[in-house]
Amino acid sequence: MIEKNLPRDNLLYRSDRFHTKLLAANVDQVFVVTAAVPTPDPGLLDRCLIACEAAGIPALIVVNKTDLPETAAWLDKLQAYAAMGYPLLALAAKQDIAPLAERLANRTSILVGASGVGKSTLINALVPEAEIATQEVSEALDTGKHTTTHTRLYRLPGGGALIDSPGMQEFALGHLDQADLQAAFPEFRPLIGQCRFYNCRHLKEPNCAILAAVADGRIQRHRWRAYETLCRELDSAANHY
Repeated sequence: MIEKNLPRDNLLYRSDRFHTKLLAANVDQVFVVTAAVPTPDPGLLDRCLIACEAAGIPALIVVNKTDLPETAAWLDKLQAYAAMGYPLLALAAKQDIAPLAERLANRTSILVGASGVGKSTLINALVPEAEIATQEVSEALDTGKHTTTHTRLYRLPGGGALIDSPGMQEFALGHLDQADLQAAFPEFRPLIGQCRFYNCRHLKEPNCAILAAVADGRIQRHRWRAYETLCRELDSAANHY
């Protein structure tokens, strides 16, 4: 139901050469929901965070299923993201959602993440009347099963709104260019402009401030690898036109 037509302040979306998938507009914050089971994909997490940075929307990382023994190791890996400034919210959707609930009041928020991480379970705990169907993770495939097929907004009892989005296995960022990518890595920003070449791509150029920071550990190597992969995808897409 269309209630009102508002000016668009921001837009979270994903795109490749063929399709564009709009997720939500005018959101105050994005919760990237993760879990240790099924096996998490750090690359998907990076892409979600990059999309949020590019859209100018604050992002928080939710670590669901803290009742599972595998969660401790996943939380340990995520400390690198906390050091970059991304808040971590650890919880178990079936036990206590207080860490998430207290951040939702009077704000418009969206949940994004892979299938099987518990987004629908979180919605059911926050909005019991939603009664969203949930399914167990497939142990054979180590993946979640899709239960949400479209994006939907729920009004929260305490004020605000929460948007549930379908689980995803990838997050294409075809709408970003080289400058967008560099700006979407918060750990890169203090070093932009300090390279030998003004148009440095931070891939293999000599006297690159970003590569130097990767070498001495100031920037996580896996994050630079994510950046490198996205640059290669940009080059590949450009060669198809």
